[in-house]
Amino acid sequence: MRKGIVIAWLILLLTAIGGFFWRSEWVYALPTPVPANYHPVAAGTKVDLSRSALAALPSGKPLFLHFFNPDCPCSRFNVPHFRDLVKRYEQQADFAMVLMTHEKYTPAGIRQRFDLPEVVTVLRDSSIAAACGVYSTPQAVILDSNCELFYRGNYNRNRYCTDEKSSYARLAMEDLLHHNFHPIFDPMALKAYGCKLPTCTQ
Repeated sequence: MRKGIVIAWLILLLTAIGGFFWRSEWVYALPTPVPANYHPVAAGTKVDLSRSALAALPSGKPLFLHFFNPDCPCSRFNVPHFRDLVKRYEQQADFAMVLMTHEKYTPAGIRQRFDLPEVVTVLRDSSIAAACGVYSTPQAVILDSNCELFYRGNYNRNRYCTDEKSSYARLAMEDLLHHNFHPIFDPMALKAYGCKLPTCTQ
C-alpha cells in the first residue's frame, strides 16, 4: 500500500516537473501557430506608417522595429541583445519598440524598467504589427529608407541571442547597410517563434 502511494506521488511529481519544463522551455522551441485570419506581408512591400506615431520620425534612414511584450519570456530574454543592436547601429538607423501589451504597461514604464536608450521610440500601436505581418513576440522588422519591408523574423536561433552565427536580425541589418538587397535568409530566421499575439501564449 505504502509503495503504491510512493509510486503514485513520484508519478505526480514527475508529471508536474515535466509540465513546468514544457511550459517554460519546449513550448517556446516550437513555431508560433499562424493565426487563421493572418494576412502575409511579403518582403519589398511598402508599409504605411503615416497614421502611426512613427510618421513623425525623420525619413531617410532604415527603421528597426522591435515587437515586444514583457509578459513573453522570450521577449524579456532578448532585451540586452536589442540594446546592443541599438548601440551598434543608432547612427545608421532609427529604432522603435512596439508594445504588444495590455494597458497595464506604459511606454514610459517600459523604458525605465528595461533601461532603454533615449534614441528608441517606445509606443503602443497594434496596427503596426498587422501592417508588417507580425503575429508573435519577440519579432524584428527592418524597413528600408523607402519604408519597404526588408526583414521580418527572429533575432537568433538561440533563445538568449548568444549565437553570433545565427544573429539573424543583426545579419539582416548588415545586409541592408551594405546594399545587399537580395539576401538569402535561413528558413529558421523567417519562421515565427515565441509568444502568439495578442495573449502572448504559445
